[in-house]
Amino acid sequence: MDRKKEKSLEEVVREKGRYDIEAYRFVFQGLDHLLQKLGKRRHVTGAELSHAIRELALERFGYLSRTVLNTWGVHETHDFGEIVYHLVENELMSKTDEDRITDFDDIYDFEEAFDRGYHPPSPKKHHEKDT
Repeated sequence: MDRKKEKSLEEVVREKGRYDIEAYRFVFQGLDHLLQKLGKRRHVTGAELSHAIRELALERFGYLSRTVLNTWGVHETHDFGEIVYHLVENELMSKTDEDRITDFDDIYDFEEAFDRGYHPPSPKKHHEKDT
């Protein structure tokens, strides 16, 4: 039985050449973030993963989220799908027979989601004790 040689993430990035390695790492982090929120390991959809990546990016990078993702070569949710499918092709991630790369298409608009859709956390108010 022939098995495809297992590649490292670095080899996949070097071979594909389109996205920075940090984009691949961030997709894995987005998946971990989503599974922690769900409280269990299960299959997730392209839309679920795309929304989890958005949420994590806004938590980590705030107003700079879109800039950071763009720097890594990611400009739309379809790019998340490309990254996932690069990982699937190289057995670093899995999918079901029903999954399609198009599941990641047009989940949200980056400008709307990261620029206009970002609302910074409110500053915490410190209450002084009455003396």
